[in-house]
Amino acid sequence: MTDAVGSFPQYDVFADEFLDHARDGLYNAHYDRPACLALLGEVAGQHVLDAACGPGLYAEELTRRGARVTGFDLSPRMVELAGQRVPDATFRVQDLARPLDWLPDDSVDQVLFALALEYVDDRVAAFREFRRVLRPDGALVLSRMHPFGDWLRQGGSYFDVRVIEEVWSQGWQVRYWLAPLESTCEELRTAGFLIECLREPRPVPESAELDPERYARLRDEPIGFLALRAIPDPRLG
Repeated sequence: MTDAVGSFPQYDVFADEFLDHARDGLYNAHYDRPACLALLGEVAGQHVLDAACGPGLYAEELTRRGARVTGFDLSPRMVELAGQRVPDATFRVQDLARPLDWLPDDSVDQVLFALALEYVDDRVAAFREFRRVLRPDGALVLSRMHPFGDWLRQGGSYFDVRVIEEVWSQGWQVRYWLAPLESTCEELRTAGFLIECLREPRPVPESAELDPERYARLRDEPIGFLALRAIPDPRLG
């Protein structure tokens, strides 16, 4: 196995199934999306970049809250689904291994990067592009799989940064980076960000009836996701 994930649009294979899963599922609709939206805060009148936008579920809510949304994804099918779902937003196919050269410097108020960090080989370069397009008073909100939960599943050294392959319960084959929290923090610092807030979210209480067992575990154990808000380091200009 090579130490890279590459630019193959893995989710393109099961994009429609993912939309059905994430639209109202516990992990996405009642756990990650509420956490990310809370960290974004008031978005009315803002230009929000939805990086790795998936089928447009975050963009749909951001638009409803008054944001102007520009989104992109590596998967052409995801971009197609997002455009159908949120016709008022703008979406395009984009690989985070390449610069966002279609976006000017200081052109967006916030960047949302939800549950996609694990699929990027050069994360520092991606973060630097986010910092470039952000206004000086902007913010990056990202979520990622909780590294402790990853370690519980995969074993080995928690501190090893490595690529793994896994088949998720829906039969989806995925390939992604496993990395400790300190790696993400250092990558953000290297790219010129300061972490303003870090959250280990819990599912919203009203979701308890969807899946009581998973709800109880996500409420009590660090096995799901984490989310953070980072701002451009003003010392770097």
